[in-house]
Amino acid sequence: MATHLTNDAHRHIGVMPAFPFYGGPPANPDISARGTVAELIADLDREGAERTLVLPNYGVPDAGVSFGFNPLVVEAAATDDRIKCGLWVSPRAQDAELNAEALKLVGEPGVVALKTSFLLGGAVDDEACQPQLETIFNTARDNDLVVHIHTSPGAASDIDQIGKLVERYGDETKMHLVHFGGGMSGHIKLISERFFTWIEQGKKVYTDTSWAIGFAPRWLASEIEKRGIGHDRVLFASDEPWGDYTGEVYRLAEAAGDGELGNLMLRDNFTSLYGA
Repeated sequence: MATHLTNDAHRHIGVMPAFPFYGGPPANPDISARGTVAELIADLDREGAERTLVLPNYGVPDAGVSFGFNPLVVEAAATDDRIKCGLWVSPRAQDAELNAEALKLVGEPGVVALKTSFLLGGAVDDEACQPQLETIFNTARDNDLVVHIHTSPGAASDIDQIGKLVERYGDETKMHLVHFGGGMSGHIKLISERFFTWIEQGKKVYTDTSWAIGFAPRWLASEIEKRGIGHDRVLFASDEPWGDYTGEVYRLAEAAGDGELGNLMLRDNFTSLYGA
């Protein structure tokens, strides 16, 4: 069990159907997925998470599954004041009606973010996606919400692609880049220059270190200390049930230390971005 009290800026709720990932047999790799608010709260109690941002689970190629979890995350935020939530929205043109229904929940208590990803389709430069991207980012700007977006190496979620959204919308809309670029290439591009350049340019960009390769959190902490910026832009996140809460806690705590920077990353930056 983790001994650090944390604010977890990124975890999921919702049990998805089995799916034959990568051509294999139908599987549920997210074996600790929770389907009820009571189970989620029990996890928070056991782990020592003081606050969390909970998002609809996703990953199977049926956007309707994740949209279907939006009422569940709203229920979670209404049940326990430790919980904030983000709504699932999609950049794909074919999901416009589902987006419209989802965005009716903006304004419900505890809704602080809109979660989107290109893992289920679409692309930053796809003309068909532009109307939904505009709707997502404009809604977030107008309602002081954070756009929470997946990054991973290659294809549509590569930081080279997601970075275009930072350039396009980051002056006015807060963006939380999940997984800090999502792999070796993303980590190096962000830490060596891009993340800090965006901050210096006034972009409202934030990130978390879930899934980060071992070297990245400690290099990031070192660069923050050296440059004197970025200390308020990095959050702890478990990405449960796809990540590992205890492992993520200890990795970030070891990298950031037990002083001010560690406190900011593990707890205080969450409160600043998502509220107490």
